[in-house]
Amino acid sequence: MSDYDNAVFRLATAQEAEPEDYTGEDGLLYCGSCRQPKEAYFAEGKTLFGRDRHPKECDCQRKRREMLETADREHKHREEVERLKRIGFTDPAMREWTFGNDNGKCPQMAKARAYVEQWEQIKDGNHGMILWGEVGTGKSYFAGCIANALMEKEVSVSMTNFALILNDLAASYKDRNEYIARLCSFPLLILDDFGMERGTEYGLEQVYNVIDSRYRSRKPLIVTTNLTLEELQNPEDTPHARIYDRLIEMCSPVCITGENFRKAKAREKMEQLKMLLNRKESL
Repeated sequence: MSDYDNAVFRLATAQEAEPEDYTGEDGLLYCGSCRQPKEAYFAEGKTLFGRDRHPKECDCQRKRREMLETADREHKHREEVERLKRIGFTDPAMREWTFGNDNGKCPQMAKARAYVEQWEQIKDGNHGMILWGEVGTGKSYFAGCIANALMEKEVSVSMTNFALILNDLAASYKDRNEYIARLCSFPLLILDDFGMERGTEYGLEQVYNVIDSRYRSRKPLIVTTNLTLEELQNPEDTPHARIYDRLIEMCSPVCITGENFRKAKAREKMEQLKMLLNRKESL
């Protein structure tokens, strides 16, 4: 839009002068608060609708407009983040798996932060991760922190597991390819608790189809698993070998060595219960 067109727009949307506004020595209207002009003359003697001047933002008006625009952008951003989390998480509890809620007991959490910070390079290089380690060490939480942080950047992420995927595939036989294609459309796909799904011939075939499709999409994949690195590198049979070879080719292994938070939480709850029971006895 040209300066002249902008002037036409400002004339059409001009507001009335405020009581404290005044006319300066140059004949223009000035803001009584910030003392900046609220009008400007057209260049080169141009006129519009018989006027030789057009409205102009003073500092007060500019600040109000910028505040409204910032509030509008923030509102739209929160709506988009809410939409992404509604679509991307299969469990509402995953929304709480954030860096802000981290207890600091996972030594590898800095890698999760770096993954988010370097997302553009991660995405372009198609860098995935296999998060492995003992049960309860925070592998899923680690992945959830990445998912939440990327969603806050308005990056679409899907965090699910093969138990749900296999159920969905069984229920949508005709739309199987479309379903897998939708999974592969997410810039980041996180498969939680890999290796816990049914080991049937059908199940293994569908697991391979999903992982192979993701491989061909050339988009990052993060997998959490209770399998050991040795088990991944030495599969028990050919169907598992096909799956694990694809995973290892796509994803770099990262061992999560945090404290078993489930046991720690169980101990904490037991102590809380003891305190409540002892308090009851003392009454």
